[in-house]
Amino acid sequence: MALPPGLCYLANVVKTSLLTDILQLSVAERIQLAEDIWDSVANVPEAVTLTEAQRRELDRRLADYERDPSEGLPWEVVRERMTGSA
Repeated sequence: MALPPGLCYLANVVKTSLLTDILQLSVAERIQLAEDIWDSVANVPEAVTLTEAQRRELDRRLADYERDPSEGLPWEVVRERMTGSA
């Protein structure tokens, strides 16, 4: 459903203002905001739709894990490798 032109303009102004405010946050604050947004999405998994290709990839990864759980790494180790911090 498309917004009427007036509301569409208002939505764009609010979005631009919000983005400007977000970009004024420190990097650490923006990362925290991204994590908070991601957590809010994760709280409603039924609202996330997957393509058939995404579903197959997740099934493949789960099967790999179930075949040999020792092959994977704990999230803490992956995160440390990615960020260079504990």
